[in-house]
Formats: sequence, C-alpha cells, structure tokens
Amino acid sequence: MVAISLSKVQETAPALVDLYKSAGVSLVKHGLDGLRAAVYLVVDYSGSMRPYYQDGSVQALADQVLGLSAHLDDDGRVPVVFFSTDIDAETDIELADHQGSVDRIVAGLGHMGKTSYHLAMDAVIDHYLDSGSTAPALVVFQTDGGPINKLAAERYLCKAAKLPLFWQFVGFGNPDSKQFDFLRRLDELPVPDRRAVDNAGFFHAGENPRTVPDGELYDRLVGEFPKWLEAARAAGIVRA
Repeated sequence: MVAISLSKVQETAPALVDLYKSAGVSLVKHGLDGLRAAVYLVVDYSGSMRPYYQDGSVQALADQVLGLSAHLDDDGRVPVVFFSTDIDAETDIELADHQGSVDRIVAGLGHMGKTSYHLAMDAVIDHYLDSGSTAPALVVFQTDGGPINKLAAERYLCKAAKLPLFWQFVGFGNPDSKQFDFLRRLDELPVPDRRAVDNAGFFHAGENPRTVPDGELYDRLVGEFPKWLEAARAAGIVRA
C-alpha cells in the first residue's frame, strides 16, 4: 500500500499527479511497491550549477523526488540539503508547497561556492540519526562535478555503508566529462574491503536533465535500491 494516496496527491499537489503515477510504475517494476523508506534530496549549489537553477532543472528534480517520496514516506515532505563549499541550506520541500520552492530557497542563499560532498553527506547522516528512524533511506544526491576533497567523500561513503542509507548520485552535465570520473570510481569502491555493502549508485541525467523521460529517471533512481536492500538486510544494517 502506498504511503500517500493518489487522491491526497490530487488534493495537495495536483501538478505532481503524473510524476506520482510514473514513480509508482517504476517501484512496482523493481519490486518496491509497499516499501516504507525515508527519501532525501541533496543538491549541488556550486557556481557551475547556475544554469540548472535558471532553466528549472533543479526544481524539476525536486518535484520528481517528491513524487517518488509520496509512495515511500507518509509525511509529505522531503528533507533537502543545498551544498557548495559548505552547507548552504538544510530545509524541507513539501507536497503542498512544492511549486517554486527551489527559487524561494536559493533566493535567501549567498555566494555559490565550490563542491564539497562530504559536508552534505555528514548533514544527511546527522539528520537520519537524529530522526531516530530505522527505516531504509534513499538519498538522491545531485551534482555536476567531482568534489574538492575526494578522500573525505570516499571516507564518508565507506563509513555510511554501516547505516541504512543508499546514495544514488545523479550527474548533470556532459556524460563524457572527466568531472565524473570520481563518481564512477566511488560507485565501484570494493566490497567488503572498503565498505560493508555496495551503498551507492551513479547515473548521468545529461546536459539537459529535463529531457530525460520521467519513467526512465525513476527507473535509474530506484534500479539499484533493491540489490542494496537485500545486502543490507543480510548484513543486519536494515531490519528484515
């Protein structure tokens, strides 16, 4: 059974109905229908991301994640971390107030800095631990390039492998760019030598992310989640 019903989405966020339906199809396809999970969104606020804020790509991703979260979590909101050199904002985006939410948040932010993954990862880990939840969590982590501190990002991902958190990295930009070499490497860190389970996935949404069909995006967002869930349950990281 879904966490939030179609009728509730129609009532509170009618513009998200199609996304909600599309997300549901992908969840069923991957055997995740009826699952309860927390959903987080982490968004890159570095200077090179400016075009993706201006053309609505970041808002579109936030809406897509909300549509997915409504199936998995019943509180109607997604915790969001905006990061660059430091943490720029920690807030929530809600079903009932999703339209224009990204613009409203970034209007209050300062200078767009560089890219520091590990601080954003730390913020998500703290939020999850403080929540007291034992449910699995899907973290959608969007970026358009590699971090300024690669060693710290690797260390945080490996430590986080002992927690019920799966990190789905989403790249905005040229898929052939060397900027994404680090994320490819992060996705392939050895198990169990470096981390308890494979707790990360990575895919490119391309230079114009809004052109990726919703169904394809959802398939990529949740495609590796079932395999991680199985491994995490077997390792006692997620309660069976």
